[in-house]
Amino acid sequence: MQTAKEKIKNMLSAAKVHVTMCKAMAEEKAEKAAARTKEEKEMARQRRKAKEAKAMMELHNAKANHAAQKFKAKQLRLYGHQPVGTTAPTAVATTAPPYPVEVHDTVSKY
Repeated sequence: MQTAKEKIKNMLSAAKVHVTMCKAMAEEKAEKAAARTKEEKEMARQRRKAKEAKAMMELHNAKANHAAQKFKAKQLRLYGHQPVGTTAPTAVATTAPPYPVEVHDTVSKY
């Protein structure tokens, strides 16, 4: 179940990146149309590349977070809901030995 959730979250993150890249391309086209010099067009291209790189970085961060959530959910399922290392181990104090004690009579019955 956690794997399916992770895949869906990754797909949603990828879709968000795709939308961001499309917006960056549209903004670049608008800037290039308004640009008068070659340098202004190059600046528009560099802005688009920076926005795409930022979107890809966010995608990789999101994927890492999704994997961490999946791992945490699996750990909780395997080891219970108490985080590891939050309580001190409890020592079981026994006063009786764990094996049955036999009493031997020294007086013979015969």
